[in-house]
Amino acid sequence: MAVKELSVKEKLVQLHKLQIIDSKLDEIKVMKGELPMEVSDLEDEIVGLKTRSQRLSDTVADIDDEINKHRGNIKDSEALILKYQQQLDNVKNNREFDALNKEVELQRLEIQLSEKRIRESTVARTGKAESLAVIDEKISLRSKDLDLKKEELAGIIEKTEKEEEKLVKESEKARKDIEARLLKAYDKIRVSYRNGLAVAAISRESCGGCFNKIPPQVQIEIGIMKNIIACEHCGRILVDEAFVYEAD
Repeated sequence: MAVKELSVKEKLVQLHKLQIIDSKLDEIKVMKGELPMEVSDLEDEIVGLKTRSQRLSDTVADIDDEINKHRGNIKDSEALILKYQQQLDNVKNNREFDALNKEVELQRLEIQLSEKRIRESTVARTGKAESLAVIDEKISLRSKDLDLKKEELAGIIEKTEKEEEKLVKESEKARKDIEARLLKAYDKIRVSYRNGLAVAAISRESCGGCFNKIPPQVQIEIGIMKNIIACEHCGRILVDEAFVYEAD
């Protein structure tokens, strides 16, 4: 059985019905504003800050290990110096005396080197710890911002969720009845304008989308509804104002 070809009026009814539904969805999106994007951006920023914080924490821990290692080296050297000094009391010749003194001097140099490394590491640790504190403070502030925005968004979603779900289903259903060519044109026009208006009614002899004047002859053709006519200025699909009230 051949599918019945819809009249231009019937096609315009379908498009106008879809536009009404999608415009209501757009209104809900306007209510949410930039909140969904702001929440997403804050979440991404916090993840990045936490990664940096963890890296700095690991670096501070590594520096602490390095400092503890040098402190351990100092204790070992001090113990060896004490041992060598005790052995000096029992040396039998100058050769043993000189050898033990060299060992004592070597361990003292090791202590000086370890103390230098500790000072250097302590300075580095202070810098890293300060950076870590700044980042952790930033994480705390961003987290508070995120909680507030999530709470605000949740409030809007709670008020509009059921209506939005209903409108999405209605939009999907309405789309199934529109021929692919018209639907493609409709979607292309919608994404071209921030208000998402693809089907515009004539108001005061002007396009309801761009507000440019519509020539009288074109207005008559739109009213007759023998052809689908687009605004020559903005490309929106035009419908007669009286038809809009009828379709509603």
